[in-house]
Amino acid sequence: MNPRGGTGRPVVGLALAGGGPQGAIHEIGALRALDEALDGIDFTELDVYVGVSAGALVAACLANRLSTDQMVRAIVKQEPGEHPFVPENFLTPAVGEFVKSGFRVPRLLMESLWVYATHREDLTLVESLTRLARALPVGVFKNEPIRNYLHKIYSIKGRTDDFRELDTRLVVVATDLDSGQPARFGEPGMDSVPISTAVQASTALPGLYPPVVIDGRHHVDGVLLKTLHASVALDEGADLVFCLNPIVPVDTIRAVDLGVMKRGNLVDRGLPTVLSQTFRTLIHSRLNVGLAAYEERYEDADVILMEPRRDDYELFFTNVFSFSHRKAICEHAYTCARKQLLRRRRELEPILARHGLSLRMDVLEDEERTVWDSVGLSESPRPAPPPMVDRLEEALARLQAFVEEG
Repeated sequence: MNPRGGTGRPVVGLALAGGGPQGAIHEIGALRALDEALDGIDFTELDVYVGVSAGALVAACLANRLSTDQMVRAIVKQEPGEHPFVPENFLTPAVGEFVKSGFRVPRLLMESLWVYATHREDLTLVESLTRLARALPVGVFKNEPIRNYLHKIYSIKGRTDDFRELDTRLVVVATDLDSGQPARFGEPGMDSVPISTAVQASTALPGLYPPVVIDGRHHVDGVLLKTLHASVALDEGADLVFCLNPIVPVDTIRAVDLGVMKRGNLVDRGLPTVLSQTFRTLIHSRLNVGLAAYEERYEDADVILMEPRRDDYELFFTNVFSFSHRKAICEHAYTCARKQLLRRRRELEPILARHGLSLRMDVLEDEERTVWDSVGLSESPRPAPPPMVDRLEEALARLQAFVEEG
């Protein structure tokens, strides 16, 4: 095949979707499986990386030459000179937003009463009081810790927080809130923004995080527009694009038989679970439509999508804040990706061959292999955490058990 990049070899890209801390850990585990199972490719030396939301974090790390084995180790231990992956960075309460919102209530209440008094013929008291909704905080959690965390990682010698200093193309997609248009940080004209700030903007899911102001514009999560934004890589001339999407709706039909749930009704788990399922369903439906369009628009290119099964209960119902569960998600994603590659062998081998790649069957058929073996780690006991962290994890585990039993 003649690569469209004109470099004498196929142009290979990677597009990563979101999914929060859990999605990032899942992508790291799945990428580790791909990295060691595919012969002829190094996932730190691809031609173009595209990331949205949590996928932007992982893509930016790969573009900065952080290998998949380094990222796996960062989940379970702290290496000298590295910063471990800590999901708590994603969920720091935005206390300041609540305080600021509280100060706005008296003024908004007075305005509401004044509007009611002067427009009683048009508005009821309840309608006038809807103005109080403006006092709701725009984000429950702070996202500045995410930016600080990434800035530290990218400031280590040999890495960069500047798109223009990378040896490859990295595009981090966010949404311009006021225009509803994509903001593709890393592309010409939008590459002066620090990578860490771009990722902060791309992960700013409305309601959870406040918008990120960049050059006077408010930016939020790029998933509002598309799930993967793989078209960005294809527009860059990619002949082959690997796509990872951890956001799939769960199917609870077998959950009761397997002992995962008592009744199989997601409403029993409360509003967060219902919202999660709704979000996942909308996102996944849109993804399928987009991929179908790619087949016609980019008929000379190949797209390989990897995502969990819809009955993957271990992924959907896992508490990501437990250290042991974080290890389990990474291990599970790694194992499932290996099984998927084997299951899709006949489909994938001709596609990979067109681009000079192949499956390493000796690796995939090694049933005893674990993700920890692949990165030179044994499944050693976790280090003793600080007492406060230990108590927090215990409280979260009890809370989760209480919700599930309720």
